[in-house]
Amino acid sequence: MERLPKKRYERELLRLQAELVKLQEWVRVEKARVVVVFEGRDAAGKGSTIKRVTQYLNPRVARIVALPAPTDRQQSQWYFQRYVEHLPAGGEIVLFDRSWYNRAGVEHVMGFCTNQEYARFLHQCPIFERLLVEDGILLRKYWFSVSDSEQENRFRSRLEDPMRRWKLSPMDLESITRWEDYSRAKDEMFVHTDIPEAPWHVVESEDKRSARINMIAHLLSTIPYHEVQRLPLALPPRPPSKGYERTPRELQTHVPDHAARLREESHHHH
Repeated sequence: MERLPKKRYERELLRLQAELVKLQEWVRVEKARVVVVFEGRDAAGKGSTIKRVTQYLNPRVARIVALPAPTDRQQSQWYFQRYVEHLPAGGEIVLFDRSWYNRAGVEHVMGFCTNQEYARFLHQCPIFERLLVEDGILLRKYWFSVSDSEQENRFRSRLEDPMRRWKLSPMDLESITRWEDYSRAKDEMFVHTDIPEAPWHVVESEDKRSARINMIAHLLSTIPYHEVQRLPLALPPRPPSKGYERTPRELQTHVPDHAARLREESHHHH
């Protein structure tokens, strides 16, 4: 798999991120509601793509929802209930890092839900999504696709990297031994939930750089946003002082100057 050259990638990513900022402003002004669902196998690159999407966005406009396992109380609720709580109001973008599709994937494969609950999900999910779309929510669903060998490479590099080891859970490693079960679950899920009102968009993510660029470019192409005129801002002049005196420093607790030690050390080295 040929990788996109880094420089070319970074230039295009930045251009797309500038467009995402325009999209954000349009969403804010138009009071639009956007939901983007990120699904796919473990280590397929969902999380890193979400990071690039939100990098320059206002966290009050673009929220990431990554829900933990349901509580006992939530398990007794209607399955979609806890997801509904996180849907956007006007002027918001919600990015689901995994979503209600948990039930068609990990819950089904690992036996965390009954066959009846699974069947009910496959029946209700398209109805649920049609309701959202009919209400005017812009719903986009992305499936990040990765091969077994590439997934294994990424698992291995996570295991070896202390900064990224948290990304691996025993459940993730279980997905190696259940690769085919997950494949079947995904096929079954697509049969029921790849609907005209809310189709699945498959992101080839053998190469993460290409995957990120392709996904963001596609998202932008599906939303009829345009640049909105912002009010021109000018810095006001600072008014003359009215004699404010700052509280003596010793009355406040300051964080220790950790950087000073580093400056010292670098002077000694030179």
